[in-house]
Parts: sequence; C-alpha cells; structure tokens
Amino acid sequence: MGFLVIRPDEFDWITRPHESGEAARHVAELGDRLGSASTRANVWRYDPGAKGRRHRHPIQEETFVVLAGTLSMYLGDPAERVDVPVGGIIRVEPGTALQSVNHGGVNLLVYAYGTPPESETAEILDSAV
Repeated sequence: MGFLVIRPDEFDWITRPHESGEAARHVAELGDRLGSASTRANVWRYDPGAKGRRHRHPIQEETFVVLAGTLSMYLGDPAERVDVPVGGIIRVEPGTALQSVNHGGVNLLVYAYGTPPESETAEILDSAV
C-alpha cells in the first residue's frame, strides 16, 4: 500500500496577488506534492475580508471542504450567496460561475480539489461582491 502524508506545518503557503489594503489569500498547492495526476488539490487560507476572483471552469468539477471559518460562495448567474460552515462540503459543477469570500472575522481554511485538473483555462469574470 502506498501513501503520502503532508502535515499542516509542511504546507508551502503562497500569497496570491491582491491590491494594497486588500485582505490576502494564501494557497498551499498540493497536487504535485501528492503526485496527483487526475485531481488538482489545494488548501486555501483567506484572511478576514479576503475574496477570490470570480471565475468558471469549462470542464473541471470542484469540491470544497471547510476546515475553519465560514465559506461564502457566490454561485451562478446571477450570483447567489451560499454560506458553508465548518465541516460543510460544496460541489460546483463545470461551467458554474463561482467566487469564494471570507466575510467572517477569523481566518477561513478550505480544502479544494478539482477533477479533471484544470488551471489554465478558467474564465475570469467580474466580481459578484
């Protein structure tokens, strides 16, 4: 049986680009480290007030598992807000517009994975918030 463990203290956090004065998002990219060929896996950390870019993937299905905080997702056209608490899971079908936001006062921590892996073909959309 083969396996690989990556502990939280081993995450390599990358701060994503953001405007001056804007709350930051950080990502630990896990897919390559795990040797995943058929899925894309990341852990995201959103500072309070941080928001991701609204986008849609043409072929990738995405699933999000909330590890800490509350994830606010803005889904579809027009965007509908869905709040997902700690322990909650949300699956987003390919072609669905989505944007992740941390409206809370504590860090948001989310495990996100997508299949088939797709990172270069996402369509960037105007923000819903």
